Amino acid sequence: MGIKIIADDKIPFLKGALESFADVEYMAGGAITRDHIKDTDALLIRTRTLCDKALLENSSVKFIGTATIGYDHIDTAWCESRGIVWKNAPGCNAGSVNQYMASTLVHLAREFGSLKNRVLGVVGVGNVGAKVVNTAERLGMRVYLCDPPRVRNEGVCGFISFEGILRECDIITFHVPLNLKGPDCTYHLINQTMLDSVNEGTIIINTSRGEVADGKALKAALERGKIAGAVLDVWENEPDIDFSLLDRCAIGTPHIAGYSADGKARGTAMVVSELSRFFGLDLDEWVPLNIPVPEDHTIRIDCKGRTEEEILTHAIESTYQVVMDDRRLREAPELFEKQRGDYPLRREFNAYTVIPDNGSAEINRILRRFGFNVK
Repeated sequence: MGIKIIADDKIPFLKGALESFADVEYMAGGAITRDHIKDTDALLIRTRTLCDKALLENSSVKFIGTATIGYDHIDTAWCESRGIVWKNAPGCNAGSVNQYMASTLVHLAREFGSLKNRVLGVVGVGNVGAKVVNTAERLGMRVYLCDPPRVRNEGVCGFISFEGILRECDIITFHVPLNLKGPDCTYHLINQTMLDSVNEGTIIINTSRGEVADGKALKAALERGKIAGAVLDVWENEPDIDFSLLDRCAIGTPHIAGYSADGKARGTAMVVSELSRFFGLDLDEWVPLNIPVPEDHTIRIDCKGRTEEEILTHAIESTYQVVMDDRRLREAPELFEKQRGDYPLRREFNAYTVIPDNGSAEINRILRRFGFNVK
């Protein structure tokens, strides 16, 4: 056992995968210190471990794998300057965030009116954003796309400017990385100037990173009625969030949009594969085999007399209701981190079979495109 690994004890499905190949110690991600890692070869982490000079200098760490899409908790430039290889899990939880967004959109339709003829602006059209675009269109929304890095690489066809998003859309959702500087800086992208520029009654959704939104500016816009509502899954200063901002949100959840069992399993599998390639282990194709199955994975819907939106709402909310996570957070916001650690089982659409009695060929096609199995 020549390899020593320290792993975040909240990385799901990991325990038992590496023990035949390495000496593995599991710890709370936020508790990992320099003393713990001085003789460690690899770190497997999530967002709560800050990997920078203060943690890593004079350690023997050669590889860092984060089982998350984001990697702003890794000082990538410093690691690369020291020859430390780092890997993230791009796209691992895209399906999960898409499911969160689908549940959010149908809930907003219940609160603010039908999604038909609503205009959604998607800022950041990567793995997650692209899925959200497709979901919104299947729900009957008009969608505008904004992604300046993609515009530079691919041209303007299919995209509009950020200013155009603010002018044209009545719901705006953010799926961007946290960039603290540069031409694509996203730190406080949602700020007072931006909020002053949106149409009255706009709804803002942020499931990307907490610091993408200036919480004080967002709260002020809600207080004065400039925007109709906000949906926040991510917050500045997590887990010590602004309770008064939560009180004003239409939906508030504890950074769990990407927390489906499927997304967690994909993230873990991607990190294990990268670790295997780096150290020459025989785990390149490893995947978790013990993902729990939903207790009731068959959804029967009588489509007679129901609109397409009602049928899709029934199917989506039979897999996941975002209001349940909202309710748990409001009841105990001080337990933000515990709610993440103890998050209940959530499976994505492809774990469910829909039986649409009296359904049309078109509704069957749409359900399949969402990812459902359809009988």
